[in-house]
Amino acid sequence: MADRDESVANPAMVGSSQSLADFGRERSSRHRTPKMVRSLFKNKLAVIGVVILFVMIVAAVAAPVLTDHNPRAGRIIESKTPPVWSEGGSRDHLLGTDALGRDILTRILYGARISLAVGVSAVLMAGVIGISLGLLSGYYGGRLDDVIMRIADIQLAIPFILLAIAILTALGQGLDKIIITLGISGWVTYGRVVRGQVLSWREKEFVEAARAIGARNISIMFKHILPNVVASIIVIGSFAVANTILAEASLSFLGLGVSPDVPTWGGMVSAGRDQIITGEWWIYTFPGVAIMLTVLGINVVGDWLRDYLDPRLQL
Repeated sequence: MADRDESVANPAMVGSSQSLADFGRERSSRHRTPKMVRSLFKNKLAVIGVVILFVMIVAAVAAPVLTDHNPRAGRIIESKTPPVWSEGGSRDHLLGTDALGRDILTRILYGARISLAVGVSAVLMAGVIGISLGLLSGYYGGRLDDVIMRIADIQLAIPFILLAIAILTALGQGLDKIIITLGISGWVTYGRVVRGQVLSWREKEFVEAARAIGARNISIMFKHILPNVVASIIVIGSFAVANTILAEASLSFLGLGVSPDVPTWGGMVSAGRDQIITGEWWIYTFPGVAIMLTVLGINVVGDWLRDYLDPRLQL
């Protein structure tokens, strides 16, 4: 305690400590990327997950280059064409066509754009809301903490699908409406985790020192406390992207997502459910596999990030 008080009273000592801390952070940042890459290649499952995500991102971005078919328009005379390796297949439609003659591969490529865009955008929105409310709740405590946490408890008590239906009924269909719905529905996890960590970090000596030298509360929260909870936020966000993609697919499957002509993986699976009995398995199987691989890749990478960022495993 005496050392701490002496350092607070002596600005030169504080400045020296800060310069040493800055030097340590700079040195750590220079070695972090190679260490991270080495850690990644030691985990074969994580490498597979990164490859899957890379392929999905490239497919989504380069969809107009990879296919010349229209994802929304088809030809009825070519409806329900099987994959190219099956009897009756066509080289023009490698994975076959659906009941309206639309190319399955094309719709999967363009559907990746929707799924990845919704997953990343909704998670960013939920993260901004949850992190902000978690910081305020944990740092200030008191009545503000009670209000924010009771709102979180109420939202957790409402089933997600009912909350999503209520929001989408009020807002209507559309990609932006889906992002808003999933963003509002997903902030609670960030808020509760960040609040719990802030309750611990706000009592640390360096936070007390920052208060003693006159730092503002906003500065303390975002410059001193938030960097110490970033690792947890990254791990939560990685898993949240996978959950959001599944949620978007579920809403599209129920017809609550974007317009039916817009290619989404959930909508494609929903459109193919009537063909289960008639045997056109490719209509719903390939988009289902795309969902499975993407979510699997994100979860595997999330597991690796959790292990890499866990300080207990770095000893």
